Parts: sequence; C-alpha cells; structure tokens
Amino acid sequence: MSTLEFNNHILTHKKGLEYFAYSLTSDREDAKDLMQDTYMKAIAYKDKFREATNLKAWLYTIMKNTFINNYRRQVKSRTIIDQSEDLYYLNNAKDQNDRNPSAIYNAKEILKEVNALQEEYKIPFSMHTEGYKYKEIADYLNLPIGTVKSRIFLARQKLMEPLSDYNPN
Repeated sequence: MSTLEFNNHILTHKKGLEYFAYSLTSDREDAKDLMQDTYMKAIAYKDKFREATNLKAWLYTIMKNTFINNYRRQVKSRTIIDQSEDLYYLNNAKDQNDRNPSAIYNAKEILKEVNALQEEYKIPFSMHTEGYKYKEIADYLNLPIGTVKSRIFLARQKLMEPLSDYNPN
C-alpha cells in the first residue's frame, strides 16, 4: 500500500476516532491533540502495520495507548520525590486557587474545631493529619505509641459531634 493510500485509509476513520478521543479525554481540545498524536504515530509507524489486519483496530489501539501514556506522564510530573530515609512518593495537592469558596469555608470550620481541642489531643491529631507516623509523634512528644494512638482516636471522637455536617455517611 502506498503512503497516499495509507493516509486516505486512516482518514476514513476520522469521525469514529474523534468520538473515541472525546470519550477518553472529555475535552474538545485534548481530544484534538490526541487525534493529532494518533495520526502522527500512525504515519510514523506505517511500516509496522500489516496490510491483512484491521486498520481501524490498529488506530484505536494507538489512540488508547497514547492516551494512557500521556496520563501516566502527567501523573508522574505531579509527583514529588521525598529524599528522606523512607523515600516515599507524595502527590501534589491541588493549588489553593482550585478550591471553591464553600470548600475553603468548610476547611476553616474544621480547622476551628480542631484548634478548639485540648492541647493533649490537638497536637498528636494535627501531626497525624500532616502525615507524621505514630512512632514519629510518640518520639516527638515523648509518649508511648499506644497513648498517641489513643489520643488521636479520642480527638476524632471529640470532632465527630461538632463536625457531623461534614460526615459523608
């Protein structure tokens, strides 16, 4: 099959590929970018296509794999590598600007209730929500680990009543 014939054949699947790209991305501009990437890869790897096979399925596979690879690349670019001893990954939180006003109000209300806790409950609870492990909190506060777990549990219990409006259940 000549290059011109191949290009004409892949263009016959344009409408179906557009629908598929939109179903993957849910965004018109991203769908157009995905279409362009798919056509570019199809033309670049024309020699990998076997004529006796299904061209439509081949194009859909290219599109699906391109979408998955782009998604993985985006997730990886938003990941921070922590250089501590544990070397664990942390995902970036959304920017404060991405939050809606009611979410900001809710966060302030929750923080107000947390700050109203007695110090013996507030400090371990706050450290735990910031990502510290029980052992780290116990070492920092010079307390047994069981006491730390108990205080965090009791802090949650104390917060449940005033924050019952925020309970998803």
